[in-house]
Amino acid sequence: MNTAVPGSPRRGPIAEFFVGLWNVMNFTRRLIVNIIFFSLLLLFVVLVLIIAGAGGAKPLLDDTALVIEPTGPLVEQFTADPAERAFKRALGDHDGDEIQLRDMLRVLDAAKDDKRIERVVLKLDRLDGSGMASLREVADALARVKASGKEVVAYSEMMDQKQYLLAAQANEIYLDPMGGMMLEGLGRYRQYYRQGLQDKLGVDVHLFKVGEYKSAAEPYVLDAASKEAKEADLFWMNDVWQRYLGDIAKARKLDAAKLAEGIDQLPAGIADVQGDLAKYAVQQKLVDGLKTAEEVGDLLAERGAADGDAEDGYRQVSFDDYLTRLNAGINPVDPRPQVAVVVAEGEISGGEQPPGKIGGVSTAQLLRAARDDDNVKAVVLRVDSPGGEVFASEQIRREIAELKKADKPVVVSMGDLAASGGYWISMNADKIYADESTITGSIGIFGLIPTFPRALDKIGVHSDGVGTTRFAGAFDITRELQPEVGQVIQTVIDKGYRDFTGRVATARKRSVEQIDEVARGRVWSGAQAKERGLVDDFGGLQAAITDVAQRAKLGMPGKYNVRYIEKSAPPFSQFFSTFAESRIGAHWLRESSFAQGLAQALLPRALSQTTQDLRFLQGAIEPTRGVPVKSLAYCFCGL
Repeated sequence: MNTAVPGSPRRGPIAEFFVGLWNVMNFTRRLIVNIIFFSLLLLFVVLVLIIAGAGGAKPLLDDTALVIEPTGPLVEQFTADPAERAFKRALGDHDGDEIQLRDMLRVLDAAKDDKRIERVVLKLDRLDGSGMASLREVADALARVKASGKEVVAYSEMMDQKQYLLAAQANEIYLDPMGGMMLEGLGRYRQYYRQGLQDKLGVDVHLFKVGEYKSAAEPYVLDAASKEAKEADLFWMNDVWQRYLGDIAKARKLDAAKLAEGIDQLPAGIADVQGDLAKYAVQQKLVDGLKTAEEVGDLLAERGAADGDAEDGYRQVSFDDYLTRLNAGINPVDPRPQVAVVVAEGEISGGEQPPGKIGGVSTAQLLRAARDDDNVKAVVLRVDSPGGEVFASEQIRREIAELKKADKPVVVSMGDLAASGGYWISMNADKIYADESTITGSIGIFGLIPTFPRALDKIGVHSDGVGTTRFAGAFDITRELQPEVGQVIQTVIDKGYRDFTGRVATARKRSVEQIDEVARGRVWSGAQAKERGLVDDFGGLQAAITDVAQRAKLGMPGKYNVRYIEKSAPPFSQFFSTFAESRIGAHWLRESSFAQGLAQALLPRALSQTTQDLRFLQGAIEPTRGVPVKSLAYCFCGL
């Protein structure tokens, strides 16, 4: 059919082709958009109906075992979106899973007093990468469960020494006959890049720092750890390790010296049992017996209530299900005065940062929200951070000071790590709590500038030009760094160190000289930091909450509400997480091939250490307006 308008110029065949092609594409585009829109609308309606008719959870019966089978590390705050977590959990995808420490403690303390919970069963094989302070806090909670008269049973196929710190609290520990468990000690080894960067690639990394123990940037300028770094690391690591042995010995009624002796004689001991690590663990009294998972299930079914429908044959409730029950009992509108908890976990960077990182702007906003909320009477800052950018750390510290000016007491609770910038944001609190095995201190400043003229020369590229002064373009990394420019940078870093030690001295009511003696970039355990006046008392998060409530005169526990102030998830994310956590929603997601395919692309694999280190170097040299170098208060001091 000819659609040309009379009198209009006639299109050529090529133009007609492309016009027709465009009309087809435009029609197809609109069709696809409409299909997607109506499909999503239909899905939304279906989801609402499913949730409305999903029904409640099964009642919790007497003689139930609480099964704690964590996957991933213990964290202070989830790093993934609620919908993403629920989506992956519903599909049985545990890659990137995390367990909030606060949830673990709530579950254990509730189970201790719950008459329906007969015992706690620990399956710790997939617990990963947690710090000593967090593990000790969970171990204390397990000890409280055991002290209440409830049985704690641990089972593992293969267990490392961090997982074992929790298992050791159990009344009985069983290991698979083909499994393994041994203590080996604490080690901390890093990769060093000087030869690769400088000799191979021609990249010259210039380090400016204050403090002979400030070793965070050593891998970029040395081929091995400095004498000072090894001395300082071994000092705090030995303290943490001896405490670990003491905790194990106390829980298992063993001798700490004999545990240490068993490690020293490890080759001979393993040879005596012909390489059977499970048998060796029994011989060392680290475990009570060797059983398969099925045999442990039969044992617990005999002791408790058998349940043929349960996976292991005994009546049980999972950690997630029990936590859901606890959360369902929370009153969303609580008129009581509040203690606000703000979590500062991860590296400290400028601007807005997602959960799992600390933003100079975003974390300060959370603290400001607590200051502006009349219902909030006191604040606990929970810190688990190796530090990061100095200016971002200072933004957060200022908000702590403003809270105190507003007559709202602030107490810091240090987690596994509160070092360098992590200490900067902590120092102005009314009181600082830490675990004896918390890693803290590292009061020092450094800056990094790599220059690339030699690297560019290797490929025949050169930098040249003119400037109106001798310092115009002096900080261009494609040019050699002149000595007088280095002098400017070192002067800036010196000033940053004076700021750091001066603020600590004021906050801790000490002289600058006294702070300098324990600063200079040196890392301490929590126990060592308390001896040196950097920490006030030992205790976990609950101790900090109780303390700050008393300072605000809120009365006994129960007279006030504890509320976490966090960035809220978008409405759809909250809706989807509710759907995915329902039994019918989880079943639908598991059976959906589309959902399973999508889940495989949700999270990238963890970066290697080398990639992480080089990304840190890249971040360190990102330009900052008005300053020649980004001042960093960072500590590579985790375990």
